Amino acid sequence: MNKKAQPAKTKRKNGADPATAYDLIMDAIVTQKLAPSQKVSENILTEMFDISRTTARNIMEQLTAQQFLVSVSPRITRVAPLTLLDVKQNFAMRKMLQPDIFAMAASQVDYNQFVKLNEAISHKEPINDDAMALKLLKANKRFNLYMAQQVRYPLLIHWIRQLEDTTMRIYWLYVKIKHVLPYALEHQRALLEAVKKDQSAEIRDQTHKILSVCEERVLDAIFMHDRLYTQDLRLPSAAEARAAH
Repeated sequence: MNKKAQPAKTKRKNGADPATAYDLIMDAIVTQKLAPSQKVSENILTEMFDISRTTARNIMEQLTAQQFLVSVSPRITRVAPLTLLDVKQNFAMRKMLQPDIFAMAASQVDYNQFVKLNEAISHKEPINDDAMALKLLKANKRFNLYMAQQVRYPLLIHWIRQLEDTTMRIYWLYVKIKHVLPYALEHQRALLEAVKKDQSAEIRDQTHKILSVCEERVLDAIFMHDRLYTQDLRLPSAAEARAAH
């Protein structure tokens, strides 16, 4: 009986493959199941995500290199803080990069694929479900990453992927507060038309407008939300929310 039980135990301990485990942990950082500044360790990740210690260790090293985890001391690692400076820096960098990326990529895109990716984020109903919120944020990441991939600069793609993961952390706050995505659909439609016609100046203009509207809406939501923490932009836990009422 012991021999029969062993394979099941090994399977449970190893859990998800490394790529899937990475996505699960990144999702937890985005959705604040692993909250900003929360302590993490190999043991915590192993228990939370049913993965091996080796997988947990490798992912911690990867996320630390990408600055989604921060090593405070040799024995303490925390989820990277999320602050107003991080929000402003993220938007500033995307405003510098994204308009030119979209303009450069326009002539290379499969327009039908571009439209399909845009449709995946054209959600008009209130977003009250966490699973739907995460699905839409991932769709938005795919949309922007697709454009970077058409430029075919590997280092640029790496930067954009990291920026988009941080963008998901930021937009998660907005969706949880406002129950909608932060961008204006009319600017998305104008961008589609500009890409179709390969109008570089208009593409840059519409991309910048989209980012500017998103930045204004996100910052307004943060400043108006009296339960967001001043140092870390951490939404209250369920227990904290209940206590507030």
